[in-house]
Amino acid sequence: MNHIIQQTAEYVRTQSEHDASGHDWWHIYRVWRNARAICEYEQADTFVVELAALLHDLDDWKLSEQGDGEPHRARAWLETCGVDCVDTVCEIIANVSYKGAGVANTMKSQEGLIVQDADRLDAIGAVGIGRAFAYGGHKHRQMYNPDIAATPHTSFEEYKNSNSTTVNHFYEKLLLLKDRMNTPTARRIAEDRHTTMVQFLERFLTEWEGEDI
Repeated sequence: MNHIIQQTAEYVRTQSEHDASGHDWWHIYRVWRNARAICEYEQADTFVVELAALLHDLDDWKLSEQGDGEPHRARAWLETCGVDCVDTVCEIIANVSYKGAGVANTMKSQEGLIVQDADRLDAIGAVGIGRAFAYGGHKHRQMYNPDIAATPHTSFEEYKNSNSTTVNHFYEKLLLLKDRMNTPTARRIAEDRHTTMVQFLERFLTEWEGEDI
């Protein structure tokens, strides 16, 4: 099984190492590492968790040419590996993404909850701040515009089609993730990372308004 994990890691790296949207190989690596760490505290199938963590962004609707969120490429890769957990891993990948403030989490398995937590941990804190602005630049979004209000999206379609500012993304998603962690381990880690984002936004808005001059 270890050789399949390593082959999968090498494959994913070739597919993502030139990404500039915040979904590059090192994001995948951190999610993989986070998922393994959470697995040490939570009972789950480590093999399934590692495969899903490595493959979770391969068909991301934000990055995929097909953009339908179905794990086409991940499934094809898993089938070439001859593993017996193809459907389980693909179900995790299909449900891992955040889909809006008003959209319920559809993840069912403990393995999926762990991978989801690992991915969400990388979306918050100092690294999450950097990734948010990298993605915003990649999508040609404004950094901040005080005339554009943040929107609590009530459906995936609303969230998917939003073209709001990067700072609004904190209020529409990133600041909500602390309370949406699934495992005790992730909830503990998320506390400090959440505080980092709150402090950053306070400082950002202070400088934006020139209140420090």
